[in-house]
Amino acid sequence: MFINEDDNKSRVSNSIPSKGFTTNAIPQNKVSSKETNTQNGVSTKNVLTNSTIIRPQINRTVYENQEIHWYTLRATYGRERKAYEYIINNGGEAFYPTIKIIKFIDGKKRKIEESRLPNILFIHGSITELKKFVFDDPNLSFLRFYYGYYNDGNRRMRKPLIVPDNQIESLKIICASENDDIILVPENVTKFTEGELVKVTDGAFKGVIGRVARFCGQQRVAVVIKGIFTMATAYVPSRFLKRITD
Repeated sequence: MFINEDDNKSRVSNSIPSKGFTTNAIPQNKVSSKETNTQNGVSTKNVLTNSTIIRPQINRTVYENQEIHWYTLRATYGRERKAYEYIINNGGEAFYPTIKIIKFIDGKKRKIEESRLPNILFIHGSITELKKFVFDDPNLSFLRFYYGYYNDGNRRMRKPLIVPDNQIESLKIICASENDDIILVPENVTKFTEGELVKVTDGAFKGVIGRVARFCGQQRVAVVIKGIFTMATAYVPSRFLKRITD
């Protein structure tokens, strides 16, 4: 639900009647990234019984698509920065979302850049191009694809999960903003997926495409990376939102 433009955003609550765009309220006890970190600005950067899970080397057709896409990678033990730098230095294209936080080190305040999405980064290219990093390079043995699952007859199949270009661009815009009220929620919070699809037309989040949602009493636009996480903007007024078709 969109907030009436006459309302002061600091006084918005979930008791306001629904009108305009469709939004969804998120339980107040969910913890945002703001509540778990001291932030100061942002850096750019279903059950199937008796089924068979097909491994990549068996289901070869999954890897023959030569179209270029963005894919999500998992780097174990917090080595996403190492993977990002290696990929970039070896001619690859990647996106590594970071955040700047204030920490006290030896009694002094220092601004430290950390990963906004622990263990996660994104890589761009065809499967053939990306296999050299994910499967063939011994320096990146800790990298794995995130997979999407589907059924083929009575078998459970998987293939690397594609992230649409507009979602990557939206994540870049959100991460590049200088707002410390950006929300990061785990994959199991599904309320965000039910809001109307909109595009932000003005303000710090101009260009973001996502779902209208409410969190902590404020209207936001959420980018849902299915099965992994959801990232939501800070407050966005109704006049900055335009409905778009799915």
